[in-house]
Amino acid sequence: MFLTRALSGIVLVIIALATILAGDWVLLATLLLISLVAIFELTKVSQVHTDGKRINWLELAICAGTVAYYAVMYFVKDFTALCMVIMATVIVTMVVYVFAFPKYHATQTMASIFSFLYAPVMLSFVYMVRMLDHGVYLVWIIFLASWISDTCAYLVGITIGKHKYLPKLSPKKSIEGSIGGILGSALLGWLFGHFLLEGVVEMPNITWILVLICAVGSVISQIGDLAASAIKRNYEIKDYGKLIPGHGGIMDRFDSVIFTAPIIYFLCYYLIH
Repeated sequence: MFLTRALSGIVLVIIALATILAGDWVLLATLLLISLVAIFELTKVSQVHTDGKRINWLELAICAGTVAYYAVMYFVKDFTALCMVIMATVIVTMVVYVFAFPKYHATQTMASIFSFLYAPVMLSFVYMVRMLDHGVYLVWIIFLASWISDTCAYLVGITIGKHKYLPKLSPKKSIEGSIGGILGSALLGWLFGHFLLEGVVEMPNITWILVLICAVGSVISQIGDLAASAIKRNYEIKDYGKLIPGHGGIMDRFDSVIFTAPIIYFLCYYLIH
């Protein structure tokens, strides 16, 4: 199991490296594909999808909204236009609910809207970070603050973790592990800033700004991981899917990235210029 998980992790890193370095439409198309898969994982778990292999109208509405959202992001590049697409997707989903009534329940409709906002919209901030000045470097902060934090938290937790802080939600997570994840992410942020960004970004204290961003990102990523775990516990499932061997589904691997990406974007936008 560990070997399978490790090999899958290496493949994911290679794919991330290739798509992020390529940027532009390659990264956008990859995020769109990941978002669509995440939508179907979420709609299946939340019981929006009840028609076997057939896509229902609620799923069609949010998938169309997702494609439109990413198309506007790439071709229009306007924040107001993106907000319009988000509002239009919410409205269209409600139109489906109204005119198909009583085929779909209110909880299914709300779960559909949540799935659209939770996965595609929040994940799109990976692309937004990549498109910032120095984005080819800054975008890696998202993964330093999520995947590295997760790894450090796990290693510290199994080594010295004794005090559980949310035993009903995640019995294996400890306060020591959480602190280890934050410190590990902050340390990687310092190394990243000191050895790379100081030679690229001409502004004072860039390394310590990176430490702050990575530490905050680690906290947010842990909340994202716990939020995804809470959803799984509510619906009594182990994984969102089986797409990634050893990891589960897209949502199992990208749960922390989804939460971290918007926060990293705003922190980089306002603190690094």
